[in-house]
Amino acid sequence: MAKPKYSFIVPVYNRPDELRELLSSLCDQQATHFEVIVVEDGSEQKADKVVEAFAGRLDLTYLFQPNSGPGAARNNGASQAKGQWLIFLDSDVIVPPGYIAALDAMVKLPSLFGGPDKAASDFSATQKAINYSMTSFLTTGGIRGKKKAMEAYKPRSFNMGIEATLFHKIEGFRAMRFGEDIDLSLRAEKAGTKGVLVEEAWVYHKRRSNFRQFYKQVFNSGVARIHLHLLHPGSTKAVHTFPALFAVAVIFLAVWALLFNANRLLPLLIYSTFILVDSTIKNGLPAGILSVPAAFVQLVGYGLGFLKAGFEVYALRRKPKFGFAETFYK
Repeated sequence: MAKPKYSFIVPVYNRPDELRELLSSLCDQQATHFEVIVVEDGSEQKADKVVEAFAGRLDLTYLFQPNSGPGAARNNGASQAKGQWLIFLDSDVIVPPGYIAALDAMVKLPSLFGGPDKAASDFSATQKAINYSMTSFLTTGGIRGKKKAMEAYKPRSFNMGIEATLFHKIEGFRAMRFGEDIDLSLRAEKAGTKGVLVEEAWVYHKRRSNFRQFYKQVFNSGVARIHLHLLHPGSTKAVHTFPALFAVAVIFLAVWALLFNANRLLPLLIYSTFILVDSTIKNGLPAGILSVPAAFVQLVGYGLGFLKAGFEVYALRRKPKFGFAETFYK
């Protein structure tokens, strides 16, 4: 069998049904010069039977390890990969048929790249709203997958490609529970390689299915930003502080309105209207309505995590702790 050009590496934890959808979407690719490595990260609901069902349709490798986090799982998969390019996907994504063809069509594939994520038409209104809050310029400044953004693009590990030689040169993902993909991108930059956005290499991304799970995710992302600043001084930009300022403003305005004057909520109402209209145009009214609370969960959750970790580091002079580290996958 010819050596594959691409090695898709997928860490999975208690998500056999989502993995089935991902593997099925990879069967629909218009190319076959790739392999898939599934790394089971100590799951109780194992996906081995799911992988077996695709054994004759994909070049598949299944690895099992004690629960160590997605970064360690990706490193494990990379150690077994045979492709020139390593492509890391989250288990909750679906790959459109033209994904590999889009990469093959490039004259020169960047050494480090990533692609955007989108919401499929059959996603729930909540999933569409969460996707909107994570990808809209109005909420994140476009830093997760738009060429016009408030920060230089950093590939995220839900859809990240890297040349195998570069990955091993910078020694893969560090032993971080959160923010490990941004850390890898920053270390690649120090090695002389900047991440490139390949807009045609997008995926459908299911993300979290409810706001409680979503809040935990973004809270930990806020904490991770302080960790990243300690590891990479100067990496924190103005766009990363906006959610913290937003969280403080929301709390201040809410208390002021409750005690003195409800008109103080007008700025938040205007912002909410922009979110509602923009998301409704893009995703329909149900998702548009839910995009308002999703945006506030995303910004306030991230902001509170950022403030908590910053207080621990700079006021208490101690290492910040993740608020929900024991429930990373939940």
